[in-house]
Amino acid sequence: MMRVRELFSGSGAFALAFLVSLALLTTFIVLYSVLTTHHEIRLIRKGNKAAALSLGGAIVGFSLPVGKAVAQSVSLADLVAWAALAFVAQTLAYAATAALVPHLRKSIADDHVASGILLAALALAIGILNAASMTG
Repeated sequence: MMRVRELFSGSGAFALAFLVSLALLTTFIVLYSVLTTHHEIRLIRKGNKAAALSLGGAIVGFSLPVGKAVAQSVSLADLVAWAALAFVAQTLAYAATAALVPHLRKSIADDHVASGILLAALALAIGILNAASMTG
């Protein structure tokens, strides 16, 4: 019985970090969708593959540094600060892509998969670099 208690002794901290991370992810998805103005969720519900790729890449690109932040943060405030940095990085990645690719918003809305793949790849690259740059 003692081993079971020891096994679950950190479950409160796990639950708190996990729930905060889920709240941060949900907030990211909502804010990112508002900022990109393609209304990805609406497009995805209609079967738009480019929007799904784009948003999916951004979600993973955001989650990578947040996961690293969960592992190394010393407080919830620290975790939220790292998540804010990850949000800024993903937003800047989108803005840079939009500046480089003419008519990106229309391309995503018109389900041009190549644009969705490019956005997803850049979001993943930024997320990987962001997470790797975090020091603890």
